[in-house]
Amino acid sequence: MRITEITTHLLNHDLDAPFQSSFSTFYTRTHCLVEIVCEDGTIGWGECLGPADINAAVVKSMAKMIIGRNPLNIEPIWLDVYNQYRDQGQRGPIHTALSGIDIALWDITGKHFNSPIYQLMGGAYRTEIPAYATGGFRPEGKDHTNHCAAEMAGYVAEGFRAVKIKIGYGIESDIATIRAVREAIGPDVAFMIDANHGYDALDAIEIGRRAAQYSIDWFEEPVVPEALSSYQSIRRAQPIPVAGGETWHGRWAIAQALDARAVDIIQPDVCGVGGLSEARKIITLADTHHVRLVPHVWGTTVALAAGLHFHAIIPPAPPSHEARSPYLEFDRTHNPFRQAIISKPIEHVNGMVTVPDGPGLGIDINRSALEEFAPK
Repeated sequence: MRITEITTHLLNHDLDAPFQSSFSTFYTRTHCLVEIVCEDGTIGWGECLGPADINAAVVKSMAKMIIGRNPLNIEPIWLDVYNQYRDQGQRGPIHTALSGIDIALWDITGKHFNSPIYQLMGGAYRTEIPAYATGGFRPEGKDHTNHCAAEMAGYVAEGFRAVKIKIGYGIESDIATIRAVREAIGPDVAFMIDANHGYDALDAIEIGRRAAQYSIDWFEEPVVPEALSSYQSIRRAQPIPVAGGETWHGRWAIAQALDARAVDIIQPDVCGVGGLSEARKIITLADTHHVRLVPHVWGTTVALAAGLHFHAIIPPAPPSHEARSPYLEFDRTHNPFRQAIISKPIEHVNGMVTVPDGPGLGIDINRSALEEFAPK
């Protein structure tokens, strides 16, 4: 079996109601899928985290090194491609593009052996994952506090037992929003905050100290990802567990953060860290550093499916009768093609999401939706 074709699919939807993180405004939902075709007709699908057009260009550049090779040789392909680009690509688009390729190769391998990816990676510790609802962005030009509280209360009414909101809009505004959300969701729902590196260390420490009274499970990306020393300071100076890692690409960047004891919770994204092959290595790093692993997930249902297979193989740490499952990040922001691109949507039931058990990723792509949401 040989690879004959590698294609990217850009998906785009212009938002009627733009929303903001601490540093950016989302006017569109844009993602990049990777399709790999083999000579026997087997097709694998992957997804890249980050700017879709940049990822597509990098995948196109990488394709010449991959076409003609055996798709089952996933690790040799990964290393050959990465080594070719490593002088300019220890972080960023090299890893995100390679992530989409790697996931697609695992999808092909699962289909070849008629097995779900999690089985080929050693087996599942769990096939149902508790999910937290991600949302709480600030609507452009509108009140954040009241909107966010009502939004989170709605997710709890749907059955979610955990939610995450965005902060980074100013200390007083954020504390008011955190207070309002906790009052809206009640005392028993897990509650996380994510600043998308919108603060410096001093302001993040103040936020952490003042927000702790509202029982916050973790404080995500308080400062820019380069500032590992600031992560260390924030961990020491305030009581909320610190999380991060979605932009620490590859095992080397993750290891650097873990060696620095920068976080309590590490959050690699399968579509950004280097794919499932690289994500599996990070399980060992997290285990040996005794740091909790709770993956980041953002994208379409291709990314969601890949994230679910990764969640399935994360061992309980430590193994015990009451071992907890890592939460699955379940994006609830508006994205009409997120579920439309597959024939059977992946949805939650009372806050629980089942890992697909079909061959490979266990999903079937709806090509008409790819055409519908292609950039015009």
